[in-house]
Amino acid sequence: MLSAEMETIIMNIIVDAGSARSYAMEAIRLAKENSFAEADESLENANSELAKAHHVQTDLIQQAARGETIEINLFMVHAQDHIMTAMLAKDLAAEIVELHKKLK
Repeated sequence: MLSAEMETIIMNIIVDAGSARSYAMEAIRLAKENSFAEADESLENANSELAKAHHVQTDLIQQAARGETIEINLFMVHAQDHIMTAMLAKDLAAEIVELHKKLK
């Protein structure tokens, strides 16, 4: 069973990564509407949310590197999956926004 602290940490990763993914998808929608300034802003928001999730992930990795025990279970794996999905969505969204700009 996860400690309350670890559960909160993992939920924060999931929420921040989920927000990043949502901003990335919003950027694509805005680019399709030729709202490029807004699309760029959504990508910046995605980067910001992803940075928060990545910061927490990095802290956990550093703890493990120091030999501290990190509780790992399916919930943690799920959080890591959210980060990776958000990173991919953000990178692809940035490329799609640029393509829409070139086609305009």
